[in-house]
Amino acid sequence: MARQDADETAIRALMETWHRATEARDVVRVLQLIGEDAVFLAPEGLPMRGRAAFAHGLHEVLKAHNIRSSGEIREVKVSGDLAYCWTDLTVTVTPLDGTAAKVRRGPSLSILRREPDGEWVLIRDANMLASDSAELALKVDNLERELMADGPGGD
Repeated sequence: MARQDADETAIRALMETWHRATEARDVVRVLQLIGEDAVFLAPEGLPMRGRAAFAHGLHEVLKAHNIRSSGEIREVKVSGDLAYCWTDLTVTVTPLDGTAAKVRRGPSLSILRREPDGEWVLIRDANMLASDSAELALKVDNLERELMADGPGGD
């Protein structure tokens, strides 16, 4: 059980380091937390495959933006050299030109692997981040469906 606790603590620390390093624009540190074979899935766009692709994407975003993220970890489970971490994320992307920041929120499910040196790295990440306006549109759409299901008169 002590090993499980140590692994969970290490994974929680990795996630916190990710947030801090991203905000500090420390791309080198962020990349140290990612496996070479990582795959990132997002609601928009194709899968991003590999650490190099992630590095390129992060460098491009940071040319014109600051990123601040935070997360509430809901669950960490470890099984041997693999683990998953479910987190509720908030990511704020602020353009360097002073225009309005964009905030995205939603759940993320990350899969991690223990490397031969004992360190954990992220190898898969699927997030369902939505902008505030997209979240509002979804709530309105769900409300409309509920009202339509009730029929005329709201019965």
